[in-house]
Amino acid sequence: MLSLIGTVIVGFVVGLIARAVKPGDDKLGLLMTSVLGIAGAFGANFLGSKLGWYAPGEGAGWIASVVGAVVLLFIYGMIAKKS
Repeated sequence: MLSLIGTVIVGFVVGLIARAVKPGDDKLGLLMTSVLGIAGAFGANFLGSKLGWYAPGEGAGWIASVVGAVVLLFIYGMIAKKS
């Protein structure tokens, strides 16, 4: 349970970092930035554990979480641009 709360807190910070790193003007609010950051942290944690980079119960690193969030920001930008 504590790792879940830690991932959410890290995801919030990661979302803010990803917005600062990704070039371009995103029309995202604080809530959507947080959601994408949290999803990026969970995605990095899931992918890293499936590839054997992290032990079970170990959280993803900061860099992997930021990369996951930036990827999700790019995907979100492509989807939002089409609609």
